[in-house]
Amino acid sequence: MLRALELRDFVIVERVSMELGAGFTVLTGETGAGKSILVDAIELAVGGRGDAMLVREGAERAEISAEFDVGEASSLLAWLAGQELQGDPGRVLLRRVIDRAGRSRCFINGHAATLAQLREAGERLVDIHGQHAHQSLLRAASQRELLDAQGATLALARETAELHRSWRRLEELAQEAQKNFAAREAEREELEARARELKKLAVREGEWAEVEARQKRLAHGSSLLAGAQSALEALAEAEGACLSQLSALATQLRGLASHDAQLAPIVELLASAQAQAGEAARELRHYASRVDLDPEALREAEARIESLHAAARKYRVRPEALHELLPQAETRLQEMALAVDPEALGREVAAARAKFQSAARKLSSQRKKAADALSRAVTAAMQQLAMAGGRFSVSLKELEEPGPTGAEEIEFEVASHPSLPLRPLAKVASGGELSRISLAIQLVAAKSSPVETLVFDEVDAGMGGAVAETIGKSLRRLGKECQVLCVTHLPQVAAQGDAQWSVTKSSGRKLGVEAACLDRQARVEEIARMLGGAASTARKHAVELLDAV
Repeated sequence: MLRALELRDFVIVERVSMELGAGFTVLTGETGAGKSILVDAIELAVGGRGDAMLVREGAERAEISAEFDVGEASSLLAWLAGQELQGDPGRVLLRRVIDRAGRSRCFINGHAATLAQLREAGERLVDIHGQHAHQSLLRAASQRELLDAQGATLALARETAELHRSWRRLEELAQEAQKNFAAREAEREELEARARELKKLAVREGEWAEVEARQKRLAHGSSLLAGAQSALEALAEAEGACLSQLSALATQLRGLASHDAQLAPIVELLASAQAQAGEAARELRHYASRVDLDPEALREAEARIESLHAAARKYRVRPEALHELLPQAETRLQEMALAVDPEALGREVAAARAKFQSAARKLSSQRKKAADALSRAVTAAMQQLAMAGGRFSVSLKELEEPGPTGAEEIEFEVASHPSLPLRPLAKVASGGELSRISLAIQLVAAKSSPVETLVFDEVDAGMGGAVAETIGKSLRRLGKECQVLCVTHLPQVAAQGDAQWSVTKSSGRKLGVEAACLDRQARVEEIARMLGGAASTARKHAVELLDAV
């Protein structure tokens, strides 16, 4: 769960630190006080999109840090170990820095990380439900993804899409086999010639760098050997060599050090220099014995470089990439061999289609079970949100021709009253009804979310009264299963929180945001403000709301 959040120079926040606990935490404050800025910060900390506009005016960079507690059995810890991003046991620290130029840096447990790594870690830690989530739920793709997430069929859906692409690719080859025969034969002959030449050339991955280094070493063998021998002579073998002079100096000063201890460190430095110089001399002898002056080896290296250069020019690639051409040519030749044999290609097409259809049928079966379960759960949730008798259904309409997304079209349908027929969610007229249905779906989806921290950003907008109290109780119950953070304007929701933070705009010379965790009395005052009306009556009602929890 999210244990701590710290913001520096983010939007209009100079500095805010929050220490959060388990259960249901509410964030309240005046409209425009900056509550949603905290949600934006969490989203950025877990890999959301960021730019220079997020840096506070006058600051050089914005920084967001989020500290999470994770269980020892969490799959995230295994993933972090595989990425070499481990930290303290049971703790994960995410940090994001965006500078004035819009450049972003990411850190996980103090290690530099990519944005993709930060996002992947974040997906395992936080699930954010925004106040405009109902807008995305109107899209067919979002409905399909939500159903697959609920039914744990996301992996199967991706596999089905991949099998569909493979089948269509083979079908294209089959169509290609019936036309452009002459052009295909010319391409085949060229590829076969290329493959023969590349096999004969036998280029290894990394060979270009190796042969270049060998050629340079052989070409400069004489100068390398002469330089090594000259250095060796100056160090150890000539009259008055460095080593002998260092030894004499060390001996002389060692004798004098008995008269003045301040010379002792200098004697130690000279002794160290003598040892280092001796080691250098030994290494030079070893190096000189291995310098290759083989003219034949040099000619062979230069010939190899020329042949690799020629092949690279011919096929218009860098010499370093030559080794990639043979596998590419062989793969294309295999595809063309199928195209030359229509019967073999037909069998391949039929087999690929059968694999796709099998996966699509399996996906359809699992989606139907998930659709039934989701329909029942959301319908039950609607009854608690002032939509008594309302119904929700996930409709699976079989397609004439299965596609990459499966064999059915998925559509969410609702009826807000028992007397009304089910209609597509996208055609629900009332914005308030749409918000409540969206919230019901999100509450159901959140219960099965694998992450431990759920964030709701004003998903209760436009609601009130008994519905607001029901929403608060639902979020409080959800908070017993995982950590829930909710930005709200509703006093009935705020009163249900296990903890409450108030977000206010600072009143200093510069615009800023402050956040404070409220005690019982402060909660009474804040909820009374949210209720409005006469101060004494509002306080009394606020106490009643808190006592009713």
